[in-house]
Amino acid sequence: MATGMLHSHYLFVVLFTLIYMVKTILLLSDRDELLEKFKKKTKVLEMIVSFGFLATGIFLMTQMPQIPNLMYVKIGLVVLSIPLAVIGYKKKNKVLATLSFFLIVVSFGIAQKVKKDKSGGTIVAKMGKEIYEEKCTLCHGNDGKLAMSGAKDLSMTQLDHMGIVTIITEGKNSMASYKGVLSPGQIEAVAVYIETDLKGK
Repeated sequence: MATGMLHSHYLFVVLFTLIYMVKTILLLSDRDELLEKFKKKTKVLEMIVSFGFLATGIFLMTQMPQIPNLMYVKIGLVVLSIPLAVIGYKKKNKVLATLSFFLIVVSFGIAQKVKKDKSGGTIVAKMGKEIYEEKCTLCHGNDGKLAMSGAKDLSMTQLDHMGIVTIITEGKNSMASYKGVLSPGQIEAVAVYIETDLKGK
């Protein structure tokens, strides 16, 4: 579910940015009549996209075991851009509208940066590693190859992403279910870590 939400959020962000880019270009090029037509035609779509952007973003934040500081900066920029956009496009103020669009683009760039940690791995995988080391190394070992108590060698697993998520969630054979122990976001993070850092190594 978290993966689906992540893809949905990305789609909403791209659509949101495109809508505001078109509005900003039309405003800056003094195409007032065309801008009004565009606003009228995309009003419902913009409301749906804005709600989807907000809802999926909030959901994804609730699934993160730890929220990076840069994420708070991103949220602040998005919140600041909203009143600037409302005033800018309503009053046809080019400076405010451009500033609003700039803040949206910067917040999108920050979101991409947040995905990477200092070692180049994803933030999700880093969180997954922390959970894995706490919950899974006893049977699977740090490298996934320990195979204690009948545990499978994770470096040799043929399971796809959803298969790994299912095993962690439901358990199998001697492995207990982690459904009531970890949140869906934490399970997702462990699965990402297994795929990116243990599988095939």
